[in-house]
Amino acid sequence: MIAGEPVMSAISRTVLREQVKDVLIQRIVRGQLQPGERLVETRIAQELGTSQAPVREALRDLELLRLVESEPFRGARVRALGNEELVEIYPVRAVLEELAARLAAERLAGEVDALEAEVEGMRAAGRSGDLHGLTEHDILFHRLMVEASGNGPLVQCWKSLGVEGRITLSLYGTLVEPQDAAGLHDPILEALRAGDGPRAGREARKHIEQFAKLVMKKGLGKEPS
Repeated sequence: MIAGEPVMSAISRTVLREQVKDVLIQRIVRGQLQPGERLVETRIAQELGTSQAPVREALRDLELLRLVESEPFRGARVRALGNEELVEIYPVRAVLEELAARLAAERLAGEVDALEAEVEGMRAAGRSGDLHGLTEHDILFHRLMVEASGNGPLVQCWKSLGVEGRITLSLYGTLVEPQDAAGLHDPILEALRAGDGPRAGREARKHIEQFAKLVMKKGLGKEPS
């Protein structure tokens, strides 16, 4: 928060940023915004009836999710995400999360309260149809699990894959019913709670491979035209 900025003003701007981000994500997933299409701050702000500040912040968030890219003097554009990139990333992510889950199970020793909270958050968001909340809890579950591995290079490799953007695309692309998403994480959580590293690794890998198949089947990774 900016020093001296009223609390309610900061909260309002954060809410607006999240709303703008959700609108843009849905348009990207539905194909209303095509790869390479320019995202003009002033135009988006005028259309959504907001100032440019939350639009600018939303575009920065989407760039971190690797759904948007920006270039000096050319502004922001929808990032092209083709089949080749998806095919290459999912097996790498599966291996990383398999190792992360194995290590996390040993280090956590059954202390999985934080992970349980994220699964319950997913469950509640799924019941209410809150895709934004569901996405946030899903991302946090995987991030917490990877960080619980205690392996710095592994964490950095995972983050470099832009996993958060893939999770966002998967959920906004309705690969699974929102109310079913939490249950897909239960086998991983149960293995972590039991401190069973090999089983946790197998379940984590199975989870990622399942989503990889769904992504390709639904065509979220269509080659850019």
